[in-house]
Amino acid sequence: MEADSTFTYSSATEESAMDRGFEKFGCSHYRRRCRIRAPCCDEIFDCRHCHNEAKNALDVYPIHRRHDIPRHEIERVVCSLCNTEQDVQQICISCGVCLGKYFCSKCKFFDDDVSKNQYHCDKCGICRTGGEENFFHCDRCECCYSNLLKDSHKCVERAMHHNCPVCFEYLFDTTRNITVLPCGHTIHLDCVKEMECHSQYSCPICSKSYCDMSHVWARLDQEVALTPMPPMYENKMVWILCNDCEETSEVRFHVAGLKCVKCKSYNTKQTRGGHTTCPFR
Repeated sequence: MEADSTFTYSSATEESAMDRGFEKFGCSHYRRRCRIRAPCCDEIFDCRHCHNEAKNALDVYPIHRRHDIPRHEIERVVCSLCNTEQDVQQICISCGVCLGKYFCSKCKFFDDDVSKNQYHCDKCGICRTGGEENFFHCDRCECCYSNLLKDSHKCVERAMHHNCPVCFEYLFDTTRNITVLPCGHTIHLDCVKEMECHSQYSCPICSKSYCDMSHVWARLDQEVALTPMPPMYENKMVWILCNDCEETSEVRFHVAGLKCVKCKSYNTKQTRGGHTTCPFR
């Protein structure tokens, strides 16, 4: 009986150590029970994002030389409960506490909030959230997409391996929500909403419209019809390139907009002048 009683006490103690400090430590990015030692500057931070924000906020590094921590190079962590520094591992070697309910030894990543359904994608080389069963990896885009896009997304080589065209944050490992535009380019969801607040509805990279603009084109049709051009311009023709269908065409010039003859879009740009029939000849 004594042996059984001792075993029960030991198991309870072990369980208590695993849950001790759960969700009481961490930062604005992650709930976790450890901090990291940055391999680049040998300083201790709550997470690599805290390091990146603190260092890059100093404005001493050019935008093309951001002082960021490569996640795979982290080698040492510090337990938040007993302050013991140690090699990267899930269980503290000193107090036995679990440093993170979710732990990835490849990314050196800890997180107590397992409701995010984290998983490691070997092809991406990083951990992602949302549940592995809900995403697929596109080999050409070199990133993971929702299964909802599996048969409809337009492939763009290394689609997320670039900075957001609005805020310039690197998209591939961002912690913010990303949306895929119909043209295949990626951008932060909140950056798209910010663009819409300023009446911008085209991709900042390729200029294609990313939503239904038919009601806008209809209003422009009315404006063109109600705004006659002066006699010297009413027969002026110009060549345009349509950003939406990528076709070139010669159209009648109008200050309100230049309409594509193929897809009826006004999302166009003038490439060169055309012939003019002068009414005074």
